[in-house]
Amino acid sequence: MNTKLKFYFSWLLIGISSVGVCQHSRKSADGKLTGAELKPLGRYALNDKKELELISSAAHFGFKFTEKSCTVMASVPASYSHGYLQYELDGVYQKRVKIDNKATVPIVIEGASAENHKVWVYKATEAHTGPIYIASIKGHNLKAIPVSKAPLIEFIGNSITCGAAADDSEIPCGQGDYQDHHNAYMAYGPRVARLLGANYVLSSVSGIGVYRTWNLDGPSMPQVYEKTDFQNKGTRLWDFKTFTPKVVSIALGTNDLSTGDGKNPRKPFDSTMFINSYVKFIQQIKAKYPNARIALLSSPMVKGHDRTLLQDCLISIKRRVEAQYPLAHPVATFFFEPMEPHGCAGHPSVEDHEILAQQLKPFFRKLLTK
Repeated sequence: MNTKLKFYFSWLLIGISSVGVCQHSRKSADGKLTGAELKPLGRYALNDKKELELISSAAHFGFKFTEKSCTVMASVPASYSHGYLQYELDGVYQKRVKIDNKATVPIVIEGASAENHKVWVYKATEAHTGPIYIASIKGHNLKAIPVSKAPLIEFIGNSITCGAAADDSEIPCGQGDYQDHHNAYMAYGPRVARLLGANYVLSSVSGIGVYRTWNLDGPSMPQVYEKTDFQNKGTRLWDFKTFTPKVVSIALGTNDLSTGDGKNPRKPFDSTMFINSYVKFIQQIKAKYPNARIALLSSPMVKGHDRTLLQDCLISIKRRVEAQYPLAHPVATFFFEPMEPHGCAGHPSVEDHEILAQQLKPFFRKLLTK
């Protein structure tokens, strides 16, 4: 090969190599995951813009990135004032982030060094305070984390299960809006699931009960359970084939037993209606998840005569369900000890939820291993 040809060939190789490096650098710098590419767990949907709509409390997704930082683009629809996300970086919980309805909010997540990082993002607030949209994630070498094959627990409940009124670390109790004190990540369900290495979803609504709410005759959990957003007038139905729980935990009754707000007419608690409605709700769940274990939890907020009444009702429900499904796993029950709550408006605080999770840990460990 003559000298001129060698010179030309050398520069051609350098040029090709340089183009490859530039393309790789550009791809790395401009890396992007759309909301539709994420692998969420919990109640969710994709909107018309193919953004991920996080709906239920603690609905979450994970992703990996390299270098020192990445950016999550999030927003709240104009019909709602604001919501909260929270996130975990490299296995360490970080903080809540407020997302208002004014514009898409860029959430910058920074690691301590330019290396491989793993992030989990959670919806801190519940379905009734509005969805949060995830448009995209920008960063280097982004990769969505798929849902693991660990067993899954579905936690059905009310405001306690939501982690509502639990966190006054930023806004004192009695100030701000209801969702300002939500912290679903720190609620007892996600806590006990993480302790046991299990997956989890929360199907929970503040103020709801089995046959009535805390101050009205409805809607009840059986009426909204099949709606994607738990709204009685919601038109979207949830696809129950999306995930299959090994255990379905139900913690309802606190609001059925409530004496109400003193404004709306309130009949005395009807134990027969409560038991019948509860049994029908379990039938509704078993139609969706025939092989799931059913766990009935009492309430740490219910005391005295009502505590005994609730426990007696749950025992009756257990017997009736087991008689109807003799070949199924026995219905498990767990009765909390009464708790003096330290959160807002008579709810458990973040610290109280840790106590509840520790109490529940051996109970759920048995259910997951049988």
